[in-house]
Amino acid sequence: MPEYSFIDELKWRRMLHDVMPGTEELLNKQMVTGYIGFDPTSDSLGVGNLVQIMTLLHFQKAGHKPIALVGGATGMVGDPSGKSKERNLLDEATIEHNLNCQKIQLEKFLDFNNGENSAEIVNNYDWFKNLNFLEFIRDVGKHISVNYMMAKDSVSSRLEKGMSFTEFSYQLVQGYDFYWLYKNKNVLLQMGGSDQWGNIVTGTELIRRKDQGEAFALTTPLIKKADGTKFGKSESGNVWLDPNKTSPYKFYQFWLNSSDEDVKNYIRIFTLLSENEILNLESEHDQAPHLRLLQKTLAKDITIRVHSEKDFQNAVDASEILFSKDPEKTFSTMDVKTLLEIFEGVPNYEIDSSLFGSGLNLIELLTEHTNIFPSRGQAREMILANAVSVNKNKINNVDHTLNSGELIAGKYLIVQKGKKNYYLITAKA
Repeated sequence: MPEYSFIDELKWRRMLHDVMPGTEELLNKQMVTGYIGFDPTSDSLGVGNLVQIMTLLHFQKAGHKPIALVGGATGMVGDPSGKSKERNLLDEATIEHNLNCQKIQLEKFLDFNNGENSAEIVNNYDWFKNLNFLEFIRDVGKHISVNYMMAKDSVSSRLEKGMSFTEFSYQLVQGYDFYWLYKNKNVLLQMGGSDQWGNIVTGTELIRRKDQGEAFALTTPLIKKADGTKFGKSESGNVWLDPNKTSPYKFYQFWLNSSDEDVKNYIRIFTLLSENEILNLESEHDQAPHLRLLQKTLAKDITIRVHSEKDFQNAVDASEILFSKDPEKTFSTMDVKTLLEIFEGVPNYEIDSSLFGSGLNLIELLTEHTNIFPSRGQAREMILANAVSVNKNKINNVDHTLNSGELIAGKYLIVQKGKKNYYLITAKA
């Protein structure tokens, strides 16, 4: 028997959109094997995938067996659901690399050594690679009518602009995934985002028509931000789970910058905190919203889960240094990797390290060796106005000289002009 109600868990976490009749009864009476498909078109999953990853995590915690299907075959085809144009098709070597990278990320959430309900990862290329076209249209295609396929939103919404037969056939391919897993892995449930409902139901229909079997479907809502912008995007693009694509610092900041309206949704979906813990946190947060308790709790939880305790602490330290008005908190305590991640994209200058040997005049640095200020007069004026900092230390002496001992890691200076303008200076030998 399951340990607790998976459906009830999804309901209070606001993670349930559609569920096929009979699904809840099935889940409450026995251990069920269920799966979710993941797109293999990148070598990293993004925060947009986290809803489905957390769904599988809760599924396993409730005593069921989760399977993550990475679409090695379907990645070569392309899913039209929610898309306005056909996507690029990938070769086998690229997909294999992407799958291996995604598996490492999934292992941080799912238990692959948990006895009978251990998680599994499967690749649908394994059962499609030896299936020829004639076999497929004879054994699969004849069971699903064109009228049935045309009625799906993912198809009908694209008819005016046009879609290839490749994409039109996608729901049959995904339907066959469900059928194959039903026959070979005893999978009775497919889960996914609400935009996948049509494809999932095609699978249950194929199982019914081809094998007179019964299978079930469940979907989660698509997450949207309160301001209407797409969840999972930052100013610089997608937010990835891979630290080489999105640094732990930027990952932490993404969650920390959630609006008050969004964070009450996110903390239910993306953490394992209990309902009572979340309600208590919300109550405390509402008494002092400026302290951003919910955002800090969420950002800590998910950063540690995806990255590590050390990465979280580095991100917190970096944030405190960057936004603190405490002159004692300087960049000199920060590791170089985090420092460069924070200032990726800001104006940067390279100067000769020998300039620091006998002391480098600050105004000379700001005007002659960089163009942070267009003139010595303007640089002098800003320094006297207490509007120039070096490594977070305010400098108001126009005769100040910099020496090599002030270089972070013997190499870097961070100059701040006003409140928001940062510059990275690298001393090269």
